[in-house]
Amino acid sequence: MKSINIGNNGFTASELILGCMRINKLNVDEAKHLITYAYESGIDMFDHSDIYAGGLCEELFGMALKELPNLREKIKIQSKCGIVHNGNGKIVAFDFSSEHIIKSVETSLKRMGIDYLDSLLLHRPDTLMEPEEVAKAFDYLEEKGMVKNFGVSNQNPGQIELLKTCVRQPLTMNQMQLSITDCGMIAQGLNTNMSNKLSYMHDAGVLEYSRINKMTIQAWSPFQFGFFEGTFIDNPEFPELNAKLQEIGDRFGVAKTAVATAWILRHPAKMQVLVGTTNVRHLEEILGCQKVELTREDWYDIYRSAGHTLP
Repeated sequence: MKSINIGNNGFTASELILGCMRINKLNVDEAKHLITYAYESGIDMFDHSDIYAGGLCEELFGMALKELPNLREKIKIQSKCGIVHNGNGKIVAFDFSSEHIIKSVETSLKRMGIDYLDSLLLHRPDTLMEPEEVAKAFDYLEEKGMVKNFGVSNQNPGQIELLKTCVRQPLTMNQMQLSITDCGMIAQGLNTNMSNKLSYMHDAGVLEYSRINKMTIQAWSPFQFGFFEGTFIDNPEFPELNAKLQEIGDRFGVAKTAVATAWILRHPAKMQVLVGTTNVRHLEEILGCQKVELTREDWYDIYRSAGHTLP
């Protein structure tokens, strides 16, 4: 598994990240098997959030990690904070206050039984954010050795620049939704100076901004269309896309998910792909992306097969 530089401060991690949003469905032995298989396959980064299953995902990960001696120092553990849920799991607010950020990290570390996070992301934008509050929390967490690297999630360049007015740590990651079917950040750039639907800018040029500022985009929901509406893999609503993925997959002897993953990794922005499967067999199929070498023509064929047009 290829490792890439995250930002330019010496932090490196695997191109694939194992998302742990659903591992609460596993027991400890199953979680250990998944984590071990991922690590032995070259995945050394694991993504969490303080809200996943109300914290149960972090707890289970910690229980599994406790039974895997010496693994902690070999992997990168990332978590996110800033979303406030009520008791029924409904989002009721966002909170980037210093108190909330620090408490969230302390709780995540306790759940997982670890001393530090390799990276912390602010989960979704808080319009009531005061950059000074975020800076205060980041300084504290860095000084105490509780967080090594910092980033954001689902934020546009203006929001990131606002944070930078006070935050002194490099913001080196931005976790964004990206798949073949939902690739607005790519489609908009291709349709610059056009008046069609694909030309609409929804994220203020975050793709180009990330490349200029050495921020690594972590692509979440790489096989999904819409906002958690379902996967496009083997979905009859996307016949041309699946036919193209199958064609290229057959050429390299890999599954469609491997080709879809390789499509994202082929972009010169050097992104990471966050895969959230809890099924080892599915993860094995996705890992086939390492065998895929897409030409420029392949890449654009896949893009167009998803229904996107070129100007």
